[in-house]
Amino acid sequence: MTDIGTSPATPAGAPPLPTDRAAVTGPGANAPVRAMSRMRGRTPLPREQVRLSVLIPVYNEELTIEMIVDQVHAVPVQKEVICVNDKSTDGTAAVLDRLAAAGRIDRLIHHPVNRGKGAAIRTALAASTGNVVIVQDADLEYDPADWPALLEPIVEGQADAVFGSRFLGGAHRVLYFWHSVGNAGLTTFSNMLTNLNLTDMETCYKAVRGDLARGLRLTSDRFGFEPEITARLAQANARIFEVPIGYSGRTYAEGKKIGWRDGFRALWAILKYNLR
Repeated sequence: MTDIGTSPATPAGAPPLPTDRAAVTGPGANAPVRAMSRMRGRTPLPREQVRLSVLIPVYNEELTIEMIVDQVHAVPVQKEVICVNDKSTDGTAAVLDRLAAAGRIDRLIHHPVNRGKGAAIRTALAASTGNVVIVQDADLEYDPADWPALLEPIVEGQADAVFGSRFLGGAHRVLYFWHSVGNAGLTTFSNMLTNLNLTDMETCYKAVRGDLARGLRLTSDRFGFEPEITARLAQANARIFEVPIGYSGRTYAEGKKIGWRDGFRALWAILKYNLR
C-alpha cells in the first residue's frame, strides 16, 4: 500500500495513546479488550483531551469525498482524518491526493488492490492514534454534525461505544421499504446472539474508545464489518449506548453500493462472528 502523510503528534496533556502497531496484532492484542471487560463504573474523558480519529474508507466517491472532508472539518472537535482509498477506479485518488497535499487529510493510504470496506477500515484503524475513533462513509448519507451526540456518552464516562441509530427519531430521507425490513431483521438476529437490544446494528456511525477499538480482533474485509464489530464489542462486555442520528440515504442511481446479496452475507457474518 502507499502511505502519504503523517499523523499529528498527540497533544500535550492528553493520555498516552497506543501507537505500537505490533501491540494490535501481537501477543498482547487482547489486553485492551480484557481491561475493558473488567471496567466498571464511570470513566469520564476530559473534553479538552478528546482526540477523534475519523476513519474514512473510500471507493469511487469522486463527487462526494471533498464535501465530506469539508463537513468533517466543520465539526469543532480535535481530530485526525485518515482516508483509505480502496483502489478506486474513477478520479477519487486524484481528489484525495490534492486534499492531502493541502493538509485537509492527515493521513492518506492507497490500497494497491480493492480489498473491501472492512479491510479499508482496518487499515485506517491501525494508523489511528485518537482516544476515540469513528467511521465516516465517503458519501453524503451520514452527517458529521451528529458527532457531538455520539461523543457525549463517552465523554461523560457512561459508554465505551456509541451507536448512531437511524430508527430512534432522527430526520431521514424516505426510501426503500424492504431495506428497512432487512435492516430490522439483521439487527434482531444480531441481538439474539449478542444479547443486546440495539435498534440499528448496521449503522455506519459507531464511536468507540480508541484503545478498545484497536484491541478488537477484526477480520472482515467487506460489509461484514458491522456485524463483526458489534459481536466483538458484546464479547468484550463494552458499555454500549445508542443515540438518534439523521440519515440521507442514496438511491442506486445516486451511487448506493449495498444490495440484497449483502444482506445474506450479513446473516452469515452474524453467525460466524458470534458463534466462533
